[in-house]
Amino acid sequence: MRLFPQLTNLLSRVPDVTMVRDRTSAVIGTITPDLENLGMTTDASRKTRVRRVAFPVAALLVAAASAGAQTTTQPSTLRYGSGLIDVPVATVVPHLTITGTWSGFFVDIERRAVIDAAANVVDWTTPEATYYSDGSVTLGLFDRAELGTSIQSVGDAENGGNVWGLFGRLQLLRPENQGFALAVGGRFVRAPDFGNGQDYQPTRLGIADERMWDSYLGLAEEVANEASVYAVASTHFRGPAIGALPEHDFTVTGGYGTGMFQGGDFLDFYRFADSNGWFVGSALHIEIGQGKLLALMGEYNGFDVNFGAQVDLNGVRVGTHVLGANYGERPPGGYYSAYRTPKFGAVASVSLHPGRDDGITHRPHLMMRPAPDTFRIPAPPPDTVVVTREVPGPVAPPEGTPATVCLATGVSITVHISPQGDTLVGPMRVPVSDLGPGIVFEGDYAAGTEWYAADEAVTFEDREYVRSGTEVTLNCADIMRVGEHMGVALLAMRDAERPFGVLYVPVRPGAWQGYETDLRGTRGK
Repeated sequence: MRLFPQLTNLLSRVPDVTMVRDRTSAVIGTITPDLENLGMTTDASRKTRVRRVAFPVAALLVAAASAGAQTTTQPSTLRYGSGLIDVPVATVVPHLTITGTWSGFFVDIERRAVIDAAANVVDWTTPEATYYSDGSVTLGLFDRAELGTSIQSVGDAENGGNVWGLFGRLQLLRPENQGFALAVGGRFVRAPDFGNGQDYQPTRLGIADERMWDSYLGLAEEVANEASVYAVASTHFRGPAIGALPEHDFTVTGGYGTGMFQGGDFLDFYRFADSNGWFVGSALHIEIGQGKLLALMGEYNGFDVNFGAQVDLNGVRVGTHVLGANYGERPPGGYYSAYRTPKFGAVASVSLHPGRDDGITHRPHLMMRPAPDTFRIPAPPPDTVVVTREVPGPVAPPEGTPATVCLATGVSITVHISPQGDTLVGPMRVPVSDLGPGIVFEGDYAAGTEWYAADEAVTFEDREYVRSGTEVTLNCADIMRVGEHMGVALLAMRDAERPFGVLYVPVRPGAWQGYETDLRGTRGK
């Protein structure tokens, strides 16, 4: 079964992606010759497989650029970019973020199954105790896609040669903060070559295994693990406030894949039970400090039940995992297959975002929380006053022109402007200058803060905004709160789309300062 028809079938089930599918078809013909010139093929059958893997590169190159919302930062998978442990999620790494990952696991079995040309176990070899490791590099593009390369093993022909791969994912539907996301992706892993003329296939663990053939004597089903495509849907939602538990988010993901997600499911030494390509997983993301997240994960990749934990400390990630937890029951005679035994391992990763002023690493975050409500405590009842004599009535309030002022809280109030230019407040229209220090307008304002006085930039959703133009007045009905900076609210126009080109900071009641992106080189002109 060829890869491109698989991709077409997957995309045909997703609305509004017809243009991506058609443009992918046009690009594949130009990319395939370049892949063949890289020495990825050794015979006619291997060239056919190279043509099957054009999708991961082509589909991502034609993806439309669009900026992302602030969903929860996802951990690093063992070898295929962002996700859980081995299964993908429907989000991607941010634009121009580079993530390097190393992972490994330890295999300890008492014996190793030997199979014949019909895939029957005919003998056993000596015990095996080996630590396997992988490496990968991932790049985010336009907040819509990620692509990368992996290396599973490096060796001579006796050990299967060099086994490496390419992978990519394109996000078709994404949530605004929390909600539902949808993506398609692909993985290509170059098959091992033991130099004996036999065609082999890669395994789900990245091991170069001389028992994993293309086909077996007397068996109609073939193994096709080199190229895999998948569709994945994920739901991201904020966790409720629970006692002393810190702020936390949840990710639930599931999908269907071909190739390595189901290939080899008829081989006794390779699988105990499988789901015919379906996979699921979930993660709990806990904030353990500013720029620090702990992810607790569980998943089923179609063959194995895996559990793991990963800590992200300002872009530097370390974690541990248990692979194949569903193989806890020891078979008679001991474990005999690396694929059907529990395995313990570790992962280390670093996520870099060059060009940032606040550091080169990409800091993790939970999804954005709504601003807390403001509660107003009613004033105590007035004291009882006994009237002993009449006095002249109050003086009529001074004249003034009504004006509406938008406060930092997003609430409008009405004031009056006297002919002399004084701002008058309250029913008696008292000048603001006559009010005592304990009476202030509601909300927090930038005037008087050190960062505003020093003309510092504002960082929001991994972007830097700098002061632009002079102070302006705004209508509260036209703006919405989107976050905060150093305790001061950040607002944007209600009809603006993410990423916001302009943010507004309340300087004083009724006075707003605009901040824009990409102005550092033009300020003062």
